[in-house]
Amino acid sequence: MLPFWIGAAALAWFGHPRWAVAAVVFGLLVLMFFRIPPRSYRGDPGNVIAAADGTVTRVDTIEDPLVGAGTHQRVVTFLSPLDVHVQVVPVSGRVISSALVRGKKVAAFRDDADRFNENHLSVIERENGDRVGVRQIVGAVARRIVCTLKPGQQVAQGQPMGLIKFGSRVDLILPAGYRILVQQGQRMRNGETVIAEPATAGVSAPSAGR
Repeated sequence: MLPFWIGAAALAWFGHPRWAVAAVVFGLLVLMFFRIPPRSYRGDPGNVIAAADGTVTRVDTIEDPLVGAGTHQRVVTFLSPLDVHVQVVPVSGRVISSALVRGKKVAAFRDDADRFNENHLSVIERENGDRVGVRQIVGAVARRIVCTLKPGQQVAQGQPMGLIKFGSRVDLILPAGYRILVQQGQRMRNGETVIAEPATAGVSAPSAGR
């Protein structure tokens, strides 16, 4: 925010009040972008909650050996520049991998953005052995991914895990047997919206806490 507000002060000093106001407004928009609204989930801890705010653009089935063998279900969420851009952990468990993959920066809404764009994949293993992947993907406007998760780390459902700066996409990769509870076009709220439930109810998982 500081460059915008320093620029606004300089513009005002040199007699450009309209440009100064515009710089202040842009600084406020940047501040809004980094907001972290208070969210909490009080439902079944065995469920998978949304890692990101945004709109579901696709629900499909994929193969991703970085998450695990066989097929997986995927829920794709597109984040506009106005959405909350902090991501949270969708399930409690142990981080078994968390790595950045360099790549391009094409528009995040493209179907093939996950194949070409720079992304960061975190894989969390639940107490029952199920694995859930969170892939943060940059877009044409987003230029940097921040992820705080480290391999071997124990994480709690709902805790912050990182962000993508200025417009992006987040793919949630789930076991094939889970029941998806969202559909294309639905709006997500990170840390609150239930994305899926396991095939067998009552998966052992510690309660989330903030």
